[in-house]
Amino acid sequence: MSENLHWSSRTQDESLLTSEQIRHALGHFASGVTIVTSLSPEGEPVGTTASAVSSLSLDPPLLLVCLARTSATLAVLRAHRAFAVSVLAADQRDLSAHFARSANAASWSAISSRAGASGLPLLDGAVATLECELERCIGAGDHEIVVGRLRDLEVAASDLEPLLHFRGAYASLSA
Repeated sequence: MSENLHWSSRTQDESLLTSEQIRHALGHFASGVTIVTSLSPEGEPVGTTASAVSSLSLDPPLLLVCLARTSATLAVLRAHRAFAVSVLAADQRDLSAHFARSANAASWSAISSRAGASGLPLLDGAVATLECELERCIGAGDHEIVVGRLRDLEVAASDLEPLLHFRGAYASLSA
């Protein structure tokens, strides 16, 4: 029987837990992989990979996304006051890696996308897409919690499997 790993910060010094330890533990929580997109003031699409995405409320319909304060996509969506979330399918690992680069490095020239109902860029082949108006941003540590009010959504007609992230790697439901 293998032994569990254990770390604690139950002392006066909260810095005892390292970012590597936290990342390792939270990596055991399987999450879907999404691309959060918006439009620059010039109308250019921007996007970033995000797995910290969750339903927040059904009434009113709210979604939350957590983005690093340094994210170029966060700055653009704050200015545009709207964003979209494309839930990636299991065969879209390349898109996840592509948009994990900084927004300035992620080129859209080879990306298959379309404009959603609100004009936001939506990725073709996604399991689902959700378009939101920015409700508010809440600072939390080195990230911002972005709350969006759902305005439009689309679910793929086929039975696509979602792209998952687990223990620092991609995973699937059938694995």
